[in-house]
Amino acid sequence: MEIQEIAKQIKLVILDVDGVLSDGCINISGDGELFKSFFVRDGLGIKFLQDAGIAVAICTGRTSDIVEERARELGIKLVMQGEKDKRVGFTNICIQANVEPQNVAYMGDDIPDLCLFPLVGLACAPCDAAPIALSKAAWVSTYPGGRGAVRELAEFILNSQDKFASVVQKRFGIEI
Repeated sequence: MEIQEIAKQIKLVILDVDGVLSDGCINISGDGELFKSFFVRDGLGIKFLQDAGIAVAICTGRTSDIVEERARELGIKLVMQGEKDKRVGFTNICIQANVEPQNVAYMGDDIPDLCLFPLVGLACAPCDAAPIALSKAAWVSTYPGGRGAVRELAEFILNSQDKFASVVQKRFGIEI
């Protein structure tokens, strides 16, 4: 099946955090994690997906209050943190969202993400992902993690579903 045909069937987008929603840098002091950087355009892409009725979830191996805060800001209710075996988090997210795995797009950037690639309808990676993730992804962004990869994925899915122009119109009142 052609990749745009697969994208037409997407009802849920699941994202890794470090290397996907952020640039993969983790700033830590003696007291613990200080901050991660998140790109506002990626956040707007998430809002566009939600506006189109496509659910968004986070599944990450690390646990961070910063991720909880960013998810809250973006209205992401399905957040699985501390999942060393991401298949467990993935299964729980699919059940909670009532979505079949073939209707899921997942974006990951490294070896811990590879276990989900064969389970989803659309396996995705940012352009700066680990080489093995790039070789296994069905769709690769032209942007790096934490710098527009999520936004590009959102636009790809929404354009495939002929929804992008309408969500921009709905959110901003402008035609594109």
